[in-house]
Amino acid sequence: MTMKKQITLQEAAGLVRDGMTVMFGGFLGVGSPVQITDALVEKGVKDLTIISNDTAYDNVAHGKLVANHQVKKAIVSHTGTNKETAAQKNAGTLEVEYVPQGTLAERIRAYGAGLGGVLTPTGLGTIIADGKEIVKVDGKDYLLEKPLKADIAFLRANIVDEEGNMVFLGTTNNFNPLMAMAADVVVVEAEKLVKAGEIKPECVHASGIFVDYIYVER
Repeated sequence: MTMKKQITLQEAAGLVRDGMTVMFGGFLGVGSPVQITDALVEKGVKDLTIISNDTAYDNVAHGKLVANHQVKKAIVSHTGTNKETAAQKNAGTLEVEYVPQGTLAERIRAYGAGLGGVLTPTGLGTIIADGKEIVKVDGKDYLLEKPLKADIAFLRANIVDEEGNMVFLGTTNNFNPLMAMAADVVVVEAEKLVKAGEIKPECVHASGIFVDYIYVER
């Protein structure tokens, strides 16, 4: 029996409260839940910590949250396309934690896999290493990068069935499957919703077992 997971746009936005940590899937808005993000902008929720590959553009996806001063901290690998990120960082109103892209993906994956962290040489000898533990393995130094988790993750998939199984077309899968396993609550914004069983098992990119709610785009 399929559990009903579908919710409205307002219900999706209503899951977020001030001060929460929120993950956004995608890459520069591609594969990002833009309709849910717009609803969060309209809601005016504030003091958010966001985790995403980037801060998109100031007028696209979760970049709008930054531009609207709703974000207090961003944990990202790239901010160069959002002028508001740099302006607020320089003004001291936005904290930005830069994480190398591969390390960011691994830190998110680590939480979902139940790991205590990942060891990587990336960032050694740079400001990325400031304040972090260095672990020696077989005579080589590695940074201990700790897992990242969120209160809620917003994903976007091209095809979703009623059980939440997801298909991401092309590059839209960026960070989405990883984030599905790294948050207390997971909401997917679906371009198309199909009946359970319509997606062949071998075509599922991320399992519906991780999905709490589905919002179908309008």
